[in-house]
Order: sequence, then C-alpha cells, then structure tokens
Amino acid sequence: MPTKKLIAPFYERLALVLIGVCILGYVVVAGKEILDPMIFGFLFAVLLLPVSNLLEKKLRLPRSASSFVSILLLVGFVGGVLYLIGSQISKIANDWPMLQTQVKDSITNLQAWVQDTFHINAHKQITYVNSTADKIMASGTAVLGTTFGAVSSLVLFYVFILIFTFFILFYRRLLFRFITWVFSGDHKDIVVDIVENVQKILRQYILGLLIEMVIVSGMAITVFYLVGIKYAALLGIIVGVFNIIPYIGIFTALLLSTIVTFATGTISQTLTVAISVVGIHAVDANFLLPAVVGSKVRLNALISFIGIIIGEMIWGLSGMFLSIPVIAIFKIIFDRVDSLKPWGYLLGGDYEYKDSAAKEMKTE
Repeated sequence: MPTKKLIAPFYERLALVLIGVCILGYVVVAGKEILDPMIFGFLFAVLLLPVSNLLEKKLRLPRSASSFVSILLLVGFVGGVLYLIGSQISKIANDWPMLQTQVKDSITNLQAWVQDTFHINAHKQITYVNSTADKIMASGTAVLGTTFGAVSSLVLFYVFILIFTFFILFYRRLLFRFITWVFSGDHKDIVVDIVENVQKILRQYILGLLIEMVIVSGMAITVFYLVGIKYAALLGIIVGVFNIIPYIGIFTALLLSTIVTFATGTISQTLTVAISVVGIHAVDANFLLPAVVGSKVRLNALISFIGIIIGEMIWGLSGMFLSIPVIAIFKIIFDRVDSLKPWGYLLGGDYEYKDSAAKEMKTE
C-alpha cells in the first residue's frame, strides 16, 4: 500500500522559511570580511575562465601559470583605466590656482545670497566658517589616522579578491566535481545545467556592463566636447564608470559632473552638463541597457531596486555591486527547480511568459 506524502501546513512552512532567511542574513552580515572578497573573486574567476582555458590549450601553460597570467591581465586592464582617470585628474591639479580663484568668487556670490535671503552678514558667516575650520584642523590627526586605516583596509580587500580569484581558477574542477558529487543522482543533470548557466550568464552580464560603460563614456565625452566643457574626458569617464551602479550611480555621476563643471565653467555650462547626463541616462536605460545587458540578466526593476537597497544596508558599496549578480544566480536556480519556479517568476516578470508564448507561436 503506497504511503502518503505528508505536507506541512502553510504557516509551518512559512515559519521555517522566515527562520532560514534570518539565519542566512545573520551569516551574511557576520561573514562579510570573508564572503565579500570571495564573491568578487568568484565573479572575476568566471570572467577570466575563458582566458585561463585559452592559455592552457593554446600556450600549454600549467593551470597555476594560466590562472596567474589571467589575473595579471585583469590587473593590467584595471590599472590602465586608473591611469587614464589619473592623467585627467592631473590636469585639474595643473589648473588649481584658477580653480581656487573661481571657487572664491562662487563663495563670495553665495555669501551675498545668504546675506540677502537670511539676513546674516558676511562677518558672522566668516566667523562661523573659521570656527568650523579650526575644529576640523584640531581633529586632523584623528582624520588622517582614520583615512590611512581605510586605505590600508581597502588595499587588503583588493589583495584578498585577487587571492580568491586565483584559487577559484586553480581549483575550479575540484569545486565543480564537489558540487556534482554532493547533488549526485536524479538531480545531477539539473545541477550541471545550473552551473553552466551561472557561468554563461554572469560572464555575459559582466562583459555587457563593461561594454555599456565604454559606450556611455564615449557618448558623454563626445557631448561634453561638442558643448565645450573643460575636462570633457574626465567627466565622461566619471559618467560611464558610475553608470555601472544601477539607479544610484546616475545621481552620483550627475552630482560630481555638475560640481566639477560649476568650479571650472559657467552656470549655463553646468546646466548643459546636467541636462546632457540625464539625457544620456535616458538613452542608456531605454535603448542601450536592454540591448547590451538586459537580455543577459532578466530581472524586473522592482526586485533589482530592492536588492540594491538591501545590498547597501548589508555590505555598503560592494553590496550594491554584488546585488544584481547574486539575485541572478538565485533566479537561475529557482527557474530549474519545480518547487521554486514561482520565485523565479517573481524575480523575472511577465515578459518571460511573453517570450515563451512568442516562441510557441513561431513553432506552430
């Protein structure tokens, strides 16, 4: 006589899910120091995997050497981008006397506006500014120590990322065999499919972001150059780099570009830069993003925005970068497990059903 499968009540299953989410959240927060660089290392390892395989097959390099050379190529690419940004910033340093004069003029105009609007004379404003400056200088040693500690932690964080990237590349077959061994049996084919799709989609997503960054930077540099904005290359690169951060990056790029333009140009140029950045973002969001990145990670805007906020609450800026790839990994898993497919639908949206319906109509 076949035995009936016992199904727990909904409230019991919901309680277990909530308890699991709370435990997972605590582990993620408590393990930030190791999980944060590890996930970045995993993403970079996925991106560099074809390069490492190419070096092993074409140049006959051992796995350790191919992994190390791949990381050197990544460091060289990042170093080139930083050198390009640094060369542009050095031009601002050369024009520092002119910037100081323009900033002083702007402060004088601001003081006049404050005096006319709030009836606070210039002497009181200068007294307040000087007292604030004295307080800042008095705590200068503490600020310097904090800054040095932050820079040291950041450098150590990048070193850990490179170390994790190397080990994940070097032990990639061991990790793959471990995962398939753990889920051996009826679920082995599903696990292999999930692993392959995670690698493929994450690699396409990261490359899509890089392509989008280059295109947006090129558009911004061209527009700023045609308008006659000083430091057009620097501002264009800023717009392209911060555009990688979904939703929040555009506001940061808008703020930085308008501040630099205000300090080096006129009010009309500042307004032109602000309008140009908003226009470039509109073109990117409606045309470039769906074509280059949107087809790689099919997540709806609501889930993406919530994920970015939660990522910032948990891990700060790095959490904002990692939120979309992590949600994409969960979606790949949910879409291939029957009991979790509703959650995959929630992360994606109605367009998936439209795509599947369109495919069915083509086959008929």
